[in-house]
Amino acid sequence: MVSFAEATAVKALDSHTYQCNFRDEWSIGNVPHGGFVTSCFLSAVALHFSTTHAVCNQPHTITLHLSFLRRTSIGSATFSIRDVKLGRRTSTVHVSLRQNDETEPSVVGYLTQSNLKTEEGISLPTDWSLHPSPLPLLSTTALQDNTDPNWVRAHRPSAFRKAAARTQWYLPRHGRQPAPATADEWICLADGGRFTQTSLGFVVDQFPQIVEMYPLDELQVPGGDGDEREEKMAKWTTTTTTKWYPTVLLNLDVKQALPEEGVEWLFVRVRAKRIENGRMDLEVVVLNEVEELVAVSNHVCLILGAERNMKRSGTSKI
Repeated sequence: MVSFAEATAVKALDSHTYQCNFRDEWSIGNVPHGGFVTSCFLSAVALHFSTTHAVCNQPHTITLHLSFLRRTSIGSATFSIRDVKLGRRTSTVHVSLRQNDETEPSVVGYLTQSNLKTEEGISLPTDWSLHPSPLPLLSTTALQDNTDPNWVRAHRPSAFRKAAARTQWYLPRHGRQPAPATADEWICLADGGRFTQTSLGFVVDQFPQIVEMYPLDELQVPGGDGDEREEKMAKWTTTTTTKWYPTVLLNLDVKQALPEEGVEWLFVRVRAKRIENGRMDLEVVVLNEVEELVAVSNHVCLILGAERNMKRSGTSKI
């Protein structure tokens, strides 16, 4: 299988049109993973600003806003870029994703570029931190060896979640998540690859599904005999493997540039504020190994049955 960098690589068709290939192994069911698609947007705009607008010297996306209008599909994808504003400090482009010769785009978005390594201006301390604090990390070596006292390697996801199987999650031992509707994790790529700036679109969409944690919380409450717990586990297994969470909207605010060579590990916290009528919000915070804020993301997602995902590829409506 190809690496994440290879899978998200784009090529230029002309100065404002780029193409990539959405691969099956980076999908959820029959639909390309939303975070993977987001990283392809980041790759297309990064190439646009390293070639067409190289003189701007704005290699980093600092904000992204994507609206997922229709389901995407495995295969070739074309990104059309329109320059909205080219400026000295920031530039903004509009990007449309189309597939299968369709006239209407499947995903549209605005991305703002800058240079995170050369920007200057007022900086003030805010004393912000995650609350509750994440569990302490002994070392990333202990994570890799699965010997950290606070973090444990998660089981591989179901075959339905192919993109998730390309990563490895480490979750709090004994299910000790920090709060209801909240999940903490350490994440790395399963093939040993490294997360780069364009990987952040994928990272902010890779985490334990909040909806599926509710039955697990019930399993951890005191009381109940073994048969009752077995019954709950069986119910959880049969119901949670059939859920699909298509993204309606995804925003990304990048706070700092990752090293050029990338990083192996990132910490992610995801939290839902309201889950109602088959729709939920998600707030995602990404930190590096020394707990510096790397990025913040907000999503709006639907909660659907997997059968909606498994329709034939030519059906674009969610």
